[in-house]
Amino acid sequence: MRFLNTLPLRPLLAFGAAIGLAFALLFASVAQTQDTRTRSPLLGGQTTIFNTTPNAFAQPAPGLQRMEELFFFVGNSFFNQNWVTAPASTTARDGLGPMFNARSCASCHFKDGRGRPPEFDGESPTGFLVRLSLRERDLHFANLPEPNYGGQFQDSALEEISEEGDLKLRYSYIQGEFADGAPYELRQPIVSFENLNYGEMHPEVFASARVGSQLIGLGLLEAIPEARLLELADPNDADGDGISGRPNYVHDKLTNRQIVGRFGWKANQPTILQQTATAFHSDLGITSSILPEQNCSPVQEACRAAIHGGEPEIEDDDLLKVVLYLSSLAVPAQRNFDDEKVESGERVFNELHCNACHVNTHETGIHPSISALSYQTIHPFTDLLLHDMGEGLADNRPDFQASGQEWRTPPLWGIGMIETVNRHSYFLHDGRARNLTEAILWHGGEAEQSRNAFTELSASDREMLIAFLESL
Repeated sequence: MRFLNTLPLRPLLAFGAAIGLAFALLFASVAQTQDTRTRSPLLGGQTTIFNTTPNAFAQPAPGLQRMEELFFFVGNSFFNQNWVTAPASTTARDGLGPMFNARSCASCHFKDGRGRPPEFDGESPTGFLVRLSLRERDLHFANLPEPNYGGQFQDSALEEISEEGDLKLRYSYIQGEFADGAPYELRQPIVSFENLNYGEMHPEVFASARVGSQLIGLGLLEAIPEARLLELADPNDADGDGISGRPNYVHDKLTNRQIVGRFGWKANQPTILQQTATAFHSDLGITSSILPEQNCSPVQEACRAAIHGGEPEIEDDDLLKVVLYLSSLAVPAQRNFDDEKVESGERVFNELHCNACHVNTHETGIHPSISALSYQTIHPFTDLLLHDMGEGLADNRPDFQASGQEWRTPPLWGIGMIETVNRHSYFLHDGRARNLTEAILWHGGEAEQSRNAFTELSASDREMLIAFLESL
């Protein structure tokens, strides 16, 4: 995005079409080999940083050009500062709401890290929200917004407007033990809504709790050629290994076509640009040229009549600076890389076939705007594909072609730094797992065989596996 200072960027559609064309040409010409399982501490290739502080996720990738570095810090300010109610003297940052879940992007992604569910009744959520939908009866995988409350439950609103209601979270607990007799406990979240202000929810609504994920390396993931992802896909399990990853084809609003999704817990967003615009719209109530309508359901009249902060509320060039910021957040290096325990843990990881989905190595192609992200050998430990994770993790909420039991394989780079950056160790899409062991034990469906093998491990092998994961 070195060209940010030379545009105007209207219409943004032209920008999106150019990116789409660049990637289409690249994907048509690049062939990739299967995962080579290369070991390297440079998880982000030459854009890797060596930083183990609480600010490890908030650093720019090495190699950015001077103007990219400048726009990185401008994008950082739009990401971290609170948006305010319109009208306001800070016209570049007014337009919050009318309905919202957070006042800034950083509220859900503190220090560019991971959100968590409330730890006790009455605590305000930190990067925790609930998606809502109804299944369209004629289309198995389609979904519709809840008629009164839309596609996401908004527990905050401007002063003169009633919020949608109160979100409540409680847990049921599941007891189990490993083959060696060591006990474990899992917690299952149960979401409910109280004090609803806009009528009853539809009796067939699907509610899916989500936490914000860490943001490192997004531009590198976007630069993985589509041909590579399709090569890894095996939707019919042709090789008979029990793993049948497949891409989620989603709607790209800029090019008005279906392309492979890469971002979000169900890979329901095709690009960082659309993911960012959607988060501004759904989480903060900030409109953009991509999503220009206020985030209000038809019955929320006060919301629809509220004063806005411009049309759109975030200008195209400011939105793109946030996109550049998110695209160029550096990946910290693997720690304790040569430690014997970590090396042994990686062998256990591969022996359990965890790497069938959490694919170690990829080569990026040409990134259309940030040259430092091009042609990098990276180690994100993901295939960015959908996998059936079983009934235990199911939210029963389809999303484009993702079923209610399917989830995108999340990258593992950075998971060992979550406790340092965010002061918690909660994992999975809704934060139910309180540590990495619990996260593994929730795996089912295509991962059930690996999960069962994990329960058969000795305590020392389990410890080595966790040590490897914590090194990432």
